[in-house]
Amino acid sequence: MMMMMMIALYHSLLLPFFQLLFLALLTYLVREALKSLANGSRRRRVSCYPPGSSGLPWIGETVAFIAASNSSKGFYEFVRTRHLWYGDCFRTNILGETHVFVSSTEVAKALLGSESFEFSKRYIKSIAELLGDESLLCLSHDHHKFLRRHISNLFTLDSLASSVKIFDKLVIDTMGEWKEKECVVVLDVALKITFNAICKMLISLDEEDKLEVLRKDVFEVSEALLAFPLRLPGTRFYKGLQARKRIMNVLREEIALRRKSLECHKDFLQNLLEKDKSESDESLTDTQILDNILTLIIAGQVTTASAITWMVKYLDENKEVQETLRIVKECLRMATIVSWFPRVALKDCQIEGFQIHKGWIVNVDARSIHYNSKVYDDPMEFKPSRFNEDPKPYSFLAFGAGGRICLGMNLAKAMMLVFLHRFVTSYRWRVTDEDTSLQKWAMFPRLRSGCPISVTPV
Repeated sequence: MMMMMMIALYHSLLLPFFQLLFLALLTYLVREALKSLANGSRRRRVSCYPPGSSGLPWIGETVAFIAASNSSKGFYEFVRTRHLWYGDCFRTNILGETHVFVSSTEVAKALLGSESFEFSKRYIKSIAELLGDESLLCLSHDHHKFLRRHISNLFTLDSLASSVKIFDKLVIDTMGEWKEKECVVVLDVALKITFNAICKMLISLDEEDKLEVLRKDVFEVSEALLAFPLRLPGTRFYKGLQARKRIMNVLREEIALRRKSLECHKDFLQNLLEKDKSESDESLTDTQILDNILTLIIAGQVTTASAITWMVKYLDENKEVQETLRIVKECLRMATIVSWFPRVALKDCQIEGFQIHKGWIVNVDARSIHYNSKVYDDPMEFKPSRFNEDPKPYSFLAFGAGGRICLGMNLAKAMMLVFLHRFVTSYRWRVTDEDTSLQKWAMFPRLRSGCPISVTPV
């Protein structure tokens, strides 16, 4: 009887339990097998993507990027180390966007050589907000072509000659004051000269008190370009936005005075306003004028001043080449003031055999190309003679390339040559601080020391 009761219990309770357990186990095994197959397939698909890391959810590798920006090695250290880890092409995630860095002359030609309908220019959010949506640096292809036609008037041969005269006079006046000084900080001097020259060319501003106020605000904007876009009082980004508002107010007041005919100058702003009077489709809005005057001030001042500072540093280390004007290109190669050129993918495509998704940002890594031993022999050495012959196409990207090549390229080179000429013919000098640490938060690499020099008149 007991045996029959146990058999009945087994059939009524335990058998269904073991059946359910078996089904559960079978379901688990099937699910895991399917998951394994799916993961294998996914791994095969993902292996087509550039190597790299997406970092933490939502945050990506933003913290590491900001940490590099706040270090004495500069933000490019973030990129350099990942090139060492992953090779010439890698992906990362910064401020919620996927970035792909590529150091290839072939990719540079494909992305920069001509305006591709697969890519458009895109800087990180903080840069776009501080310079403005209508900045030449942030526009899509068609809008960029339209604005470039207007802004190119600043860089005609006649305008270039006039601008060089303005800059030359400022250099002569400034260097004339050095005779009474034991030490000069090149970066400080170069920033002031280039800023004053650019403001004179653009808006005919030469009153020292107004220049000083504007210079401080431009500095605040420049310092915030790589900051985390957090709109909280006290943050670097918030200070940059407030400085931008003050700059815009100054420029709006200047435009209002000129439209009332209370002010009239032969400068870049006046040229744009004269076109505005025609009321044609070619006229610019005030926002376009304002955003691009700010862009030209920052791009013209900081990049040129940084390049001049590095030029003096390299010349001090290589005194035997001081008479060779070809040094300018070599200085620009080694300094690589603009580290990379970003383009956003407008549709899914492939780069260097890797899959690129729509919305990803592909950065042509100029600094990596400039220091690539496959492109330049002994790339870490200062050799102006390497430019005795034309470099390989798309291997020298100091000013970019293609339809978006820097409009102020010839003006910047002329400024560097003028400064160099006046410098080497007026003074003998020696760098007194050889520290190569970089300023923190600088979008364009600048020596933290500013390159102080002791000077002796020739």
